[in-house]
Amino acid sequence: MIIEWRQQGNWFHDMANQCLQFPLLADSCQAVEGYMTQCVVSILFTNDTSIRRLNAKYRNVDQATDVLSFPSVHYPVGKTAKNSPSRLRKEIDPDRGGMFLGEIVLSGERARAQAKQYGHSLQREMSYLLVHGIFHLLGYDHNDTLQQKEMRLMEERALQLAGVSMEGDTAMPSDNDLMAMARLAMQRSYSPYSHFKVGACLLTADGRVFQGCNIENASFGLSNCAERTAVFKAVSDGAKDFVAIAIAAETSPPYPCGACRQVLNEFAPHIRILITWEKDKVERTTLPDLLPHSFGPNDLP
Repeated sequence: MIIEWRQQGNWFHDMANQCLQFPLLADSCQAVEGYMTQCVVSILFTNDTSIRRLNAKYRNVDQATDVLSFPSVHYPVGKTAKNSPSRLRKEIDPDRGGMFLGEIVLSGERARAQAKQYGHSLQREMSYLLVHGIFHLLGYDHNDTLQQKEMRLMEERALQLAGVSMEGDTAMPSDNDLMAMARLAMQRSYSPYSHFKVGACLLTADGRVFQGCNIENASFGLSNCAERTAVFKAVSDGAKDFVAIAIAAETSPPYPCGACRQVLNEFAPHIRILITWEKDKVERTTLPDLLPHSFGPNDLP
């Protein structure tokens, strides 16, 4: 999912560190919804005064709230994004690069107050507000107890997948989750020369996931594969214990190249590897099968 950022005042600048996981959270929402087409969401950061004006104007409610969502799609009753592909196709915006789902307005002022009130971090509060807003754009609501329960379940699944569960649940992402996240990462591939898009999703032993896509370069030799992008992101964030990686492409099985196999071997010589392509083709293997008689850190004196 592509996120467009806007701000009134310096709210985004002041809260940028709390928003680093927004792309991962947005993809997690799409993955648990099961709608895999590239989507775009616009996010406006503002304060209580501005969001109160919006509430009064559009909801006839004269108070500040933490988040507002303005979906671009009018979903049929009881339907969400995964059940409404024809309606979403009408929202294709070539300039934005995907289906425009709508706009989310976040009050940084309200988020800070609520994080303090609930006794958790501002990052966790912002993560929940984003996920809540995106599921509104995907067609979910909480007008009654049943809808509220369904929406809360989807929110918690997305937060778990992104590693920021509000319930403290430590359930590991499934293979299907990892492959869905790899397919979504693939959509952000920068591959103007080969036109071969690849995405990856790396799972750590503690349940975190890191996405990556292939990034090409006009010099060719400086191009970077999706697998290494994911590994380098993970290591730069302090993660080095990997248990699985999913790799996705569009038309043929994207087995890791020799360089990626060697990089994976540096940190996870026994890692499970999930290969997926086209709509639902899947192959499962392990690094020892792909890199027999490997050379790694333990082979050095």
